Amino acid sequence: MKFLLPTLLLTATASAHYTFPALIANGAATPAWQYVRKTTNYQSNGPVTDVTSTQIRCYELSPGTAAPQTMTVKAGDSLGFTAQSSISHPGPLMFYMAKVPESKTAATWDGAGSVWFKIFEQGATISSAGMAWASQGKSQVTVPIPKSLPSGEYLFRVEHIGLHSASAAGGAQFYISCAQIKVTDGGSGSPSPLVSFPGAYKASDPGIQLNIYYPVPTSYTPPGPRPWTG
Repeated sequence: MKFLLPTLLLTATASAHYTFPALIANGAATPAWQYVRKTTNYQSNGPVTDVTSTQIRCYELSPGTAAPQTMTVKAGDSLGFTAQSSISHPGPLMFYMAKVPESKTAATWDGAGSVWFKIFEQGATISSAGMAWASQGKSQVTVPIPKSLPSGEYLFRVEHIGLHSASAAGGAQFYISCAQIKVTDGGSGSPSPLVSFPGAYKASDPGIQLNIYYPVPTSYTPPGPRPWTG
């Protein structure tokens, strides 16, 4: 019986983790990993914790492993991901996109370089009772694609950061997926600013390393650039 408690704690911790396995387009969820690159944690559900690792980009299995299909959507459509089983940790939700170079396709491009721009971020509601996170407990998260986004193929990236143990550097937990999409009926916008993964974050960034419990922070800004809204 002396091993029962550690086993139970390990099981509880693992069950609290999550993945983003399926794309949601205009309210309908696709099969898991059909348009989403299969992540390294597709079985373990464990997070990325090193912001200097290339896994912070899309957290995918070895490049080229069972490349998913590319979904066609329209600029202005609602797009998102399912969370399996749900977003159980407190922390910010963000969506990024990166336009695939003309010489590449979404299925063959790795997303390297200063090519990523943020289109949405959701921080915390702060009161004397603490920090509340709108995404916590959700099993689906979506965002509208900016109507002025130029047509073309893109990587579409969701990121949720678990901040429950983020008081020390390396304690934040990053849950990430990238889907492959082709945007049609786009506009002439110029998304900016552009950042790279890795490179956009430091482990010591105030939106990544902080104690969210005590003393209760008086403000919170998600890490990375501010969103481009088109």
